[in-house]
Amino acid sequence: MLTDFLCGHRILDLSQFLPGPAATQMLADMGADVLKVEPPAGDPMRHFNPMSGRTEPSPFYEIVNAGKSVVVLDLKTAEGKAALETLIGMADGLLESYRPGVLDRLGFGHERLMTLNPRLVHCALSGFGQTGPYRLTAGHDLNYVAMTGALSVSGTQEAPVMTWPPIADHASAMQAVMAMLGALVARHRTGKGAFIDVSLAETILGWQGWGLGAALGDGTVPVRGENVLNGGAAYYQVYGTADGRFVTLGAIEEKFWANFCVAVGRHDWIARQRDALPQAELIAEVAALFKARTRTEWDELLSSVDCCYHAVMAYAEVPSHPQVAARGLVRQEDGAGGGTQVLFPAIVDGEPPAARPPVREVDVEAALEAWAH
Repeated sequence: MLTDFLCGHRILDLSQFLPGPAATQMLADMGADVLKVEPPAGDPMRHFNPMSGRTEPSPFYEIVNAGKSVVVLDLKTAEGKAALETLIGMADGLLESYRPGVLDRLGFGHERLMTLNPRLVHCALSGFGQTGPYRLTAGHDLNYVAMTGALSVSGTQEAPVMTWPPIADHASAMQAVMAMLGALVARHRTGKGAFIDVSLAETILGWQGWGLGAALGDGTVPVRGENVLNGGAAYYQVYGTADGRFVTLGAIEEKFWANFCVAVGRHDWIARQRDALPQAELIAEVAALFKARTRTEWDELLSSVDCCYHAVMAYAEVPSHPQVAARGLVRQEDGAGGGTQVLFPAIVDGEPPAARPPVREVDVEAALEAWAH
């Protein structure tokens, strides 16, 4: 079972909003006992709705913290510090998302953490990292993606387009989890913990090997709307339909493009896959074709054709998609997020993950007692 992977490991979560809590939720999904430590005012995510932008009780806090226990500690008091010290001594891992220097000012800098628990895997997840001239600069997902060059080549020819969901938040959560898992494995061999410095900006930077390699190598600078994978090819494109919906065509390989052309009765397009990029003329012709029928009609014609076609699904359609339903990773039942959970995306020994229990608030004494055994 998935929950066997980290069974017996204890993780302290001192993070807020999305990236850190998403990381520790993945650790909880794999069986870790995650205790989230919040200040008296609580995680600001409790009252931030990223859909509406309003300050109100937010179901999104429940979604990203399901599967954890939450304890309130005031780390500006002697009692709160003492409780955290005890928990640190019993923890296997600690993930925090403070600005660099904040944990030091609270009396829990990395050297102190290693004194309290030399086996602790400490991951500091921040915007730009623990060092460098931007270490204290404020930022959010959009800023981090912009810094890496990724945003410059994403979108239309007219302008860059924001990603959804926030890509740096989710990607850095995965990066933190991978690094912590690696450190936990190494600890079994060395007996020592580790300090892991993960930044949201550098997580996205780590994905820019193709773009930077091209731009700084032979000077082939990626340009929005002009390359194969970002809008310049007719065979890898998003198209509108007659009813205002959208479909995707990802026929990069010649056989898939040929299958598409045959299915729509345009054999003359097959050789045009080799047209120079950007394929503006061919894109316009294919777009006109797709505009002639509804999305349902295109589904009926192309879903069974081996050509890398798929409709653009609305969220409401996703749970009933036959592949999604068959895999069992979207659960709709009472609980966080209005009864919908998207589970850890891994099937272990043929079984999808179990639904997460709701986030559970516990008092300090109960938290200490639970970890004392």
